[in-house]
Amino acid sequence: MSTCEEDVLSIRKKLEKMIDGSKPDDTAADLVEALARLPITYTVLNNTRIGLVMNDLRKKTSNEKLSKRIKTLIKDWKNVVESHNGEKAGSATANRTESSSSQKSGKDSGDAPAAPKPRPPSQPMVAQFSGAFPPKSIEGDDIRVKSAQMLLSALKAGELPDGTLDPEQLAVGIEQKLCDVHRGTTDKYKAALRSRVFNLRDKKNIALRENVLTGVVSPAKFAVMTPEEMASPEIKQMREKFAK
Repeated sequence: MSTCEEDVLSIRKKLEKMIDGSKPDDTAADLVEALARLPITYTVLNNTRIGLVMNDLRKKTSNEKLSKRIKTLIKDWKNVVESHNGEKAGSATANRTESSSSQKSGKDSGDAPAAPKPRPPSQPMVAQFSGAFPPKSIEGDDIRVKSAQMLLSALKAGELPDGTLDPEQLAVGIEQKLCDVHRGTTDKYKAALRSRVFNLRDKKNIALRENVLTGVVSPAKFAVMTPEEMASPEIKQMREKFAK
């Protein structure tokens, strides 16, 4: 573990204590500035998940200046992630270019050119984050693939908040946990899936969807939440009145 990663984890613990308390105090701004001075890399962001804590802090603080500073910092970190993903894509392009150059070189030297491969039929472009959806682990299982797609659609059914994680990975994680808990695509699995999709799409319960997207509620936790835990504030109040 790098020194930077250790520093970020230390700051994260302090921020989490503030968030769990009544309200973040003045030292929160100092901790945020300390984070801004650190050389944050993709690996640090991925290992510490500091973005999730910062987004939670931004929502809880009443300090408008601090909220704007956090938002700017999260945006900078998003650029780090996008730059990392862009480098990976660029590496793959470079490999394809190198392969193409090798084939051309072989042609110039007198070798017989390789037969061109047939082009696959054109497919509509789909906006994706990870580029690996659905994963190979569920390919061939139509029910699980459709379930993951339903969850992904529900997660994307609205504006994505700051600090959003990869919706595709979240959808896959939720579906996998549902399958593990209910031991396959049973009737209970399908009922639990419908309940989660309904609550994610509930416009009166936007906080639930945002908490799942930003990692405040993990895929494993969300997959086993009860209807009472997922319910919107209005529904919870109605149930409390009924219980009284």
